[in-house]
Amino acid sequence: MTARVTIDIQDHIADVRFNRPDKLNALDREQIDAIIEAGKELSAAKGVRAVVLSGNGDAFCAGLDMSLFQPGNAVTTNLTDRSHGNANIFQHIVLQWRRLPAPVIAAVHGACIGGGLQFASAADIRIVHPAAKMSIMEMRWGLIPDMGSYATWRNFVRDDVLRELTYTNRIFSGEEAGELGFASHLSDDPHAKAMELAREIAGKNPHAIQAAKRLINALPDMDEDAILMMESREQDGVASHPNQIEAVMAFMQKRAANFID
Repeated sequence: MTARVTIDIQDHIADVRFNRPDKLNALDREQIDAIIEAGKELSAAKGVRAVVLSGNGDAFCAGLDMSLFQPGNAVTTNLTDRSHGNANIFQHIVLQWRRLPAPVIAAVHGACIGGGLQFASAADIRIVHPAAKMSIMEMRWGLIPDMGSYATWRNFVRDDVLRELTYTNRIFSGEEAGELGFASHLSDDPHAKAMELAREIAGKNPHAIQAAKRLINALPDMDEDAILMMESREQDGVASHPNQIEAVMAFMQKRAANFID
């Protein structure tokens, strides 16, 4: 069978693609399992400095497959069980992208609905096609948004915007997503733009990038004292170390840096 998620790692960049194009990359049981395995592989991969997450075919991800609403197929029982650390399985498949050591850039086109929007929201950066169709769709099915979305949205979505989009489940364009905070950048070729940005990130000190991501991830849960201490500890972990010295030397000598992962 064709892999449901493909991973191509070159030049320290993991090009990760949802690969169920005939179903707009919707999430059935097999797709969920494949995404979990992809997360495990990337967590263990050596030398990955940036991840680009996209979808093959006409969509990024159209959310849950309707088959999950059928008796016997649902993964919706016992959602309070913490099967993956502090998360259930649905929360884990989304939050694992936020928790990867390397920055994740989502390249969004076509449908990015429900779970698809939640995957994009967990990325560090979102590059979105202006004509993409996006929605917090769960209220259509009588559900609330989940999959860890509130943990990511609290960082970048305005309160009244989140309320309106949740209560109405209306579809909004990629262009509007830029105005609402869901898109970091708009591009007619999101994947190419995401790869360009990934190459820039991959050329930086990977230990400093990872430390910065840890600090940014932790910000919403910390008071000022904790932020200042974590900042100092992370800086201690990179300052005067070989990669930091190499960054300075490469800049002074006007050459590409040769970092150690």
